[in-house]
Amino acid sequence: MKIRLLVVDDHEVVRLGLRNLLSDVEVEIVGEAVSSAEALEFLTKETPDLVLLDIRMQGGDGLAALGRIKLDYPDLPVVLLSAYDNPTYVARAVALGAAGYLLKDCERSKLVEAIRLCAGGGSAWTRDELRRVTGALATPRIASDIDVPLTQRESEVLRQMALGLTNKEIAKALDISYETVKEHVQHILRKVGVTDRTQAAVWAVRKNLV
Repeated sequence: MKIRLLVVDDHEVVRLGLRNLLSDVEVEIVGEAVSSAEALEFLTKETPDLVLLDIRMQGGDGLAALGRIKLDYPDLPVVLLSAYDNPTYVARAVALGAAGYLLKDCERSKLVEAIRLCAGGGSAWTRDELRRVTGALATPRIASDIDVPLTQRESEVLRQMALGLTNKEIAKALDISYETVKEHVQHILRKVGVTDRTQAAVWAVRKNLV
């Protein structure tokens, strides 16, 4: 019995590479999508055994797509496949219910093992990966329902932080100075009651701000 896989990545070379890498194992790529919208459209017509999902795509944030997929198809395993070893991405992926997080330079054997494990209902998270985000997920303030009075600009900056952008990238995206972004980030961390960007990102996810 073949594992039916949906690949979501906006780079053709990645999609072709995956087809080649998985051609001699019990995995059948039944669909390809280049954006979150295409992936969600595919899932209205067909349900694969597993979704292999990129994060940074031209057609939208893959982590936002993960949240939507898990909302509509809670039992469908989703594994993130990213070029970015970003703790904020990992924390969001855990918080949103991903079955695992792999880097694109991982060994073929690790990719195949993760696909088999997660398609069978298991998890590909390692202890080290979970340990990296345990503190962020367990922060008491994050689990609370306390409303935090963020300004509109602070909310905009927080959304960008939760997308994994650096201060420099946020400054460019919002057309404000780097120093202004740094100031907003400090205000956000203080108001939310957390100590780093990863915790702030998890709080934003749980508050449905991203």
